[in-house]
Amino acid sequence: MSEQLKPQVSKKRSFMAVCLIEVWERFGFYGMQALIIYYMVQRLGFEDSKANLVWGAAAALIYVSPIVGGWIGDQILGTKRTMVLGAVIMSLGYALMTIPTVNTWFLYVSLGVVVVGNGLFKPNAGNLVRKIFKGDDERLDSAFTIYYMAVNIGSTVSILLTPIIKSKLTAVYGVDIGWHGAFSVSCVGLIIGLAHYFAMKQTLVYYGSDADDKPLNIKKLVFVIIGSVLAVLASALILEYQALARAFVYIAVLITTIIFVYLIAKSEIKERSGLIVVFILTIQTVFFFVFYQQMSTSLALFALRNVDWNFNVFGFHMWTWQPAQFFALNPLWIMILSPFLAWLYNWTNKNNINFSVATKFFLGFVVVALGFFIFSFSGEFAVDGKTSSWVMIWGYGAYSLGELLVSGLGLAMIARFVPERMGGFMMGAYFVASGSSQYLGGVVANFASIPKNVTDPLQTLPIYTDLFNKLGYAAIGCTLISLAVLPKLLSLTKHHESYVALQK
Repeated sequence: MSEQLKPQVSKKRSFMAVCLIEVWERFGFYGMQALIIYYMVQRLGFEDSKANLVWGAAAALIYVSPIVGGWIGDQILGTKRTMVLGAVIMSLGYALMTIPTVNTWFLYVSLGVVVVGNGLFKPNAGNLVRKIFKGDDERLDSAFTIYYMAVNIGSTVSILLTPIIKSKLTAVYGVDIGWHGAFSVSCVGLIIGLAHYFAMKQTLVYYGSDADDKPLNIKKLVFVIIGSVLAVLASALILEYQALARAFVYIAVLITTIIFVYLIAKSEIKERSGLIVVFILTIQTVFFFVFYQQMSTSLALFALRNVDWNFNVFGFHMWTWQPAQFFALNPLWIMILSPFLAWLYNWTNKNNINFSVATKFFLGFVVVALGFFIFSFSGEFAVDGKTSSWVMIWGYGAYSLGELLVSGLGLAMIARFVPERMGGFMMGAYFVASGSSQYLGGVVANFASIPKNVTDPLQTLPIYTDLFNKLGYAAIGCTLISLAVLPKLLSLTKHHESYVALQK
């Protein structure tokens, strides 16, 4: 079709098509994540330490797998096809989790299917947003911030909804139907997301990788499916055997670092400054996600054991949450803060006030430290070992602002500094860094692992607050490191921007 005959589709509509399927994908993932640590501890009888490490390993796999999915999208099946295949596989994984069983191997296989589906979906969805706003750097930060906000709509609804569904079904049909019926919500969400995508896919007809423009190669598709089955089995083994999990994480980090350094060394000199910036900021991201993993491990169990679930104002009862619903405070704050940050980024661009991505990372660690100090001070407000639910609100607020400044701009960082031919791989490398630190976050959470025979909130409270206090000081350490490397990063960023200006 000639350029003159191509129908015009606004970037906003194309952007919306990707956002909608991502909204429902996050709806499914966070609905499952809100319950999974409680499911392992309360239903399967895992010790805290085992549950933390199993979920840490699963989170690592979920974040590491996109490095392969990005390559498949770039080179084999195409960005859009790979994204859709990933969504279909993830929906199958959630469907498996709806089958009532306490067999741990069945859980590991189900999580393995989710891992593979996520690996195919995640980098390609982000890469599509990058392609939509290619060459529009001024709108890139705000677009990715709004994208980050949009996907949190799905996660908020599912985090609030699935614990309620679990309780209602348990009361009527028993614990098996309660847990597994709640997991079915994740499957339904992804099916809706796929329906939205196919209804709007024409808005993305001119975006994608080169492989998207070629007819589907059935042999390559079969190859990818066979590889996916093997990856599911490998994931299940890694989740069962923690020595394998540790080895996998360390090897993945080592290989990715070697490839990263190789690409920097072999890149054109004019591209090198941008790639070095990405490398340094990706290392900082590793530290951030150690903190991030506490939400689904130590903070989740803290909410179960040491938080008053009632929200009271001046002695009047407002509402009561279940412990899993406190996790929704994170996406709620993301949605509240994202529009303000997007407006701020646009305003600073228009007024030639430029805060680099490196500066935003530095500020992110400052507020993450504040968040953990709020959690650590929660013991001062505790009554009989139970702290106020409002402490959780303000702790999550500071923490979520830090997430927006670091993780929320991680994909924008890749889009801005990385040459397009490396986009899929670098998206994957970013998720590998995130995944490795998710596992380390599970290891850190075990410093607040509570033995099964300890149930008194007065005994568990100081264990959690001590960990949160140490994490606050660790975040201060990360802040100081970010501050130390900031001048070098600003210099490299300026060099990269000069190169980009010459290309225009």
